Amino acid sequence: MTYFFTTLLQTLLPSTLLLACAWSLFHHLKLKKILFVSFVAFGVGIAITSLFPKGQVAVLSLNIFIFTAVIGFLASQFTQSTRLTYFWQFILLTLAALQWARNPNIAAITNTDVINTDFILHLSAVLFGVVFCLFLASWLVLLLAQYKTHQKHTALSASRLRWGLLIAFSLVIITPLIGEILLGLMKLQVIELTKTRLSFVAKANNISAYINYLSLAIGLILLALFHINILSPHKKAVQAEIEPIEKRKKIALFRTARRLITWGVAAFSLLGISQYYWDTVASQPLQLSEATTVKLDAQQQVHIPIEKVKDGNLHRFRWIADDGKAVRFFIINRLEDRLSLAVVFDACLLCGDQGYVMQDGQVVCVGCGVRMFKPSIGKPGGCNPVPIEDWQQTENEVIIHRSSLEMGLNLFSTIVEIEVIDPVDGSKLINTKTEFKYNLDGKTYFFANEKNLNLFRDNPEKYQPEETK
Repeated sequence: MTYFFTTLLQTLLPSTLLLACAWSLFHHLKLKKILFVSFVAFGVGIAITSLFPKGQVAVLSLNIFIFTAVIGFLASQFTQSTRLTYFWQFILLTLAALQWARNPNIAAITNTDVINTDFILHLSAVLFGVVFCLFLASWLVLLLAQYKTHQKHTALSASRLRWGLLIAFSLVIITPLIGEILLGLMKLQVIELTKTRLSFVAKANNISAYINYLSLAIGLILLALFHINILSPHKKAVQAEIEPIEKRKKIALFRTARRLITWGVAAFSLLGISQYYWDTVASQPLQLSEATTVKLDAQQQVHIPIEKVKDGNLHRFRWIADDGKAVRFFIINRLEDRLSLAVVFDACLLCGDQGYVMQDGQVVCVGCGVRMFKPSIGKPGGCNPVPIEDWQQTENEVIIHRSSLEMGLNLFSTIVEIEVIDPVDGSKLINTKTEFKYNLDGKTYFFANEKNLNLFRDNPEKYQPEETK
């Protein structure tokens, strides 16, 4: 959910704040009409995404067009025309929506063909992001209006502040675009690939990840300037005024300015917290809990007490094979009202051995983020974990035979460093540090040298332990 909110702000917020600077020139704004144009533009941008051609030429052309549009918008700010501003409102927001929707990760808004909880949450995040951008744009228009009203009494004029913001937000938009354009030209071999150009492209593209922080920094500067130039003088004027009627007027002006400060602090705090939460928490990969190592008994079986695994949580275990390969599996009680254990490998046929975690009481695939229907765990298919066959359940234990665990060897790739013994001369070795190995009947043997390997291969019965013959 946080991902869709923060990525939308990265593409949409600079454009809406840029447009807010343009609308601040006009005294009477038709808010409903502006909102209508904004939502239509956002929808059109998303709709165009499905028709947008693939390939380097198309991407380069789009980036050049966006760059040209921003420069054209800046050039148009020397004139005051509501029609022209509506035109730029539609163009810039359409392009921003197109940029956002072209992100392949946006398809993850829903992982199914039905309307589920995840889809509703993700769509809500997108709608909230659009509303948040429009709210901040409205806030900026009101803030600039305060400067226009009181510009005779402030050191910073509304015009200078407006142009400073226009340039700042334009740079936030076009700097990554310049990097993308240079990269596209180099890929198409229109210009030569050089170390300097490649370094600039890398640095310019990195700015994309910090756009929300840049917007936050600009917002904090705005709040500081507004406090110095508008709020503080109003407060001093209230304190200095003695005449009751004039004092009430000045109090009203002070409260209006204070509300603007309060709403600005709240909005920019939300922007910063959301991006910081995504960067430090939400974007971090899910971590597997520690797996309990289990060993085989004399009958080549693993015994796990039911009392330890019946609470409904995911209990992870691992068995280390003779070659050091770690086979992970977990046991979970699928039902809340009675015992219904599932014993499965901690891997699936689609996402491999990335494993599963418990999150908010649900089992989640680390590879693709799909949430499992808990009662279905233990059944094959889809993103469900691969079931372990032929395990047994007694009154007090879960019993798994070695042969059942060995069926999962091909599902896992992790090798644990263990001590092994050369069957020929009895020397102790480390499995990950010897190059001489031989697999026989599903068991891996390790050798100190090539001579021992050949001796074993020529006459394995002579060197095999009695229990393996």
